[in-house]
Amino acid sequence: MEYLIEWEDDHAPTWVPGSLIAGDVVAEYESPFWMAVKKGDDGKLKEILDLDDGRDVDAVDPDGRTALLFVAGLGSEACVRLLVEAGADVNHRDNGGGLTALHMAAGYVRPGVAKLLTEYGADPLAGDDRGRTPLDLAREVLNSTPKGNPVQFARRLGLESVIKILEGAIFEFAEVEEILEKRGKGTNVEYLVKWKDGEDNEWVKAGLIGEDLVKDFEDGLEYAVAECVMGRRDGEDGKNEYLVKWSDIEEATWEPEENVDPELIKTFEGSGSQDVRVDTSATSSNGNV
Repeated sequence: MEYLIEWEDDHAPTWVPGSLIAGDVVAEYESPFWMAVKKGDDGKLKEILDLDDGRDVDAVDPDGRTALLFVAGLGSEACVRLLVEAGADVNHRDNGGGLTALHMAAGYVRPGVAKLLTEYGADPLAGDDRGRTPLDLAREVLNSTPKGNPVQFARRLGLESVIKILEGAIFEFAEVEEILEKRGKGTNVEYLVKWKDGEDNEWVKAGLIGEDLVKDFEDGLEYAVAECVMGRRDGEDGKNEYLVKWSDIEEATWEPEENVDPELIKTFEGSGSQDVRVDTSATSSNGNV
């Protein structure tokens, strides 16, 4: 660490290594900054940063923690904003475990800070020295927080909020190329997505996927034209599923009853064909075979 020193004998200011400067002189400069940081005092912090004196906002303490890590843990969104806009590294890892500011927000249950940091480009996939992402850490803390305890209720809600924010950031960070299939109903709807980076296809909750991609997929389902029902079976939930032949798709698919035209079902049932043997190798649109 170097400091820009103003000399009393009118010499031009020069940069000097901290090890060559008296400790009380360094403390006089650093103390107000760190005091404002550790108190989460955004007003005082703004005053100091507005001096524009060449201060290194990524200066670290002996544990390698920057001011941003401190205020992220405190939950001061105003201080986070000030430091990031002053040039702080949102992905700096400390020396005490490789934690980033996003890890601090996750571990100390600061959903507002977590959201702000992801908006500023913090990496939601950054791992600490144990390989844990901020999401992993938040889930770990949630699992260790007792259920049914009124004292812990707000903490669990906060952790669930942090998890939702980080999940959204991760799936936005990893771009979806296309949606392949859909399964579930209501709030449990999931889509099988293909990633642009070539990672394995994965089932993802509907709320974590871009609305435009979902709309394109759903429009495609809506516009598919069913020719007839070819068979019936019991689904995993005990409800009827029907084998549907499509006019524009070569392979027939198993569909839950609510996705099939009632008139086609009526025609099929009326034909007396419901007990016919069907090809169970046909694909199901909800991921079943």
